[in-house]
Amino acid sequence: MRFGLVINPLAGIGGTVGLKGSDGDAIVSEALEKGAVPLAEKRTYDALSKLDKSGDYSIATVSGPMGEYVLSALGFSVNIVHEVNMNVTNHTTASDTQAAIAAFIKDNVDLIVFAGGDGTARDVYSALKSAGKDEDIPVIGIPAGCKIHSAVYSTTPSMAGELLQCILADQPMTIKMSEVMDLDEDAFRGGVVKASCFGYLPVPVDDVRMQVIKQGGIKYDAIALQDIAAEVAENMEDDCLYLIGTGSTTAAVMTELGLDNTLLGVDVVLNKALIANDVDERQLLELLKDHRAKIIVSVIGGQGNIFGRGNQQLSAQVIRKVGVENIIIIATNEKLRALDNKPLLVDTGDIEIDRSLQGGVQVVTGYQQKTLINIK
Repeated sequence: MRFGLVINPLAGIGGTVGLKGSDGDAIVSEALEKGAVPLAEKRTYDALSKLDKSGDYSIATVSGPMGEYVLSALGFSVNIVHEVNMNVTNHTTASDTQAAIAAFIKDNVDLIVFAGGDGTARDVYSALKSAGKDEDIPVIGIPAGCKIHSAVYSTTPSMAGELLQCILADQPMTIKMSEVMDLDEDAFRGGVVKASCFGYLPVPVDDVRMQVIKQGGIKYDAIALQDIAAEVAENMEDDCLYLIGTGSTTAAVMTELGLDNTLLGVDVVLNKALIANDVDERQLLELLKDHRAKIIVSVIGGQGNIFGRGNQQLSAQVIRKVGVENIIIIATNEKLRALDNKPLLVDTGDIEIDRSLQGGVQVVTGYQQKTLINIK
């Protein structure tokens, strides 16, 4: 077995600083200026640390931050099939990812593992499609981006590693074609979700380790949303910050309070008054120096994620400061039923925080109504 590894080292760099994406040199530069730290290599490290190095397999990769550094740090033999071409801004680009995929095809890899977000998945798809290999070479995505709507990613980096290890250990694995999605980032930053399916790639069938496509456009019961919002608003404590996460369910809480809402950002409320709109991780940590706080988040439809998908501003560091006991999860019963008995998921990038969040949790599903569900 031989697999190719390519990392988009800048994937997700705009998440913690509230930029809602990382596409384009301008956004990357702005994110770095705001103090963003690239995390894709670390997330790849977490995934590949699950592999048995004594197994009968080999790895093809890309030079520098697109694969070589992580493999070397883990003690793997490095077989570089493509030299990365850093551009004038010293950033890797989509063309580097596509060139890496072309090199993997030429190298006859059996499987491609890539780390990034929906933009990276689109680049992988484009390269495979142009070579006529989009139905032939299975892929596993390691989630590292801000927008991860595509169904070609694992639920967490660790799950990607576990799944890859199963394959490398010759465990039979069914393959299915799954959606590659991407968003219009400019529209996304303006609070509008414009998702499109660009194609399909073959992925292993694993209901636990692989995520499903994010569901949107479902008409949830408006009364249920109002009931949830009323329950949350009625129980808000004085002199406590409320960090209101992304999405239409949390937006209902802001509507109940009569406050402006950033649909795809994080807002901060104190004593039922808005004190900050669309904040990033750094701003949250500054606010938390002087106040106790609670986090209000909802569940991503179809996927079940509560942290690590589109709300990276609510980082592991922020969660640690707030305390896991001060997290309020809200969702309609309809949204929970749509998960088809699957657990809720967390993917903060911090194993310690993820573990502290795991277990049974009560989700606010109506007025004076909660539903017990498991987080894994």
